[in-house]
Amino acid sequence: MKEGIESYKRKAVMCSLEKFDYACKEHSYVEVTEWNNGEGFDVNVCNHTDRTIYFTHGEFKLIKKLIKELEK
Repeated sequence: MKEGIESYKRKAVMCSLEKFDYACKEHSYVEVTEWNNGEGFDVNVCNHTDRTIYFTHGEFKLIKKLIKELEK
């Protein structure tokens, strides 16, 4: 292996979106992949368009808190 190059495996989980979103297209899914440094994760949503969103754990914690506030 060349100097400065690091190789690693990433932890990921995925699930079909069909049970959670009636408006999704066939074969839609959500995949969450943990960052190698453990500080956050990528969320890949494959539905009508593919999009990837990157969050630190702190950002995600705040988003969850804000959504709970909206749901009141």
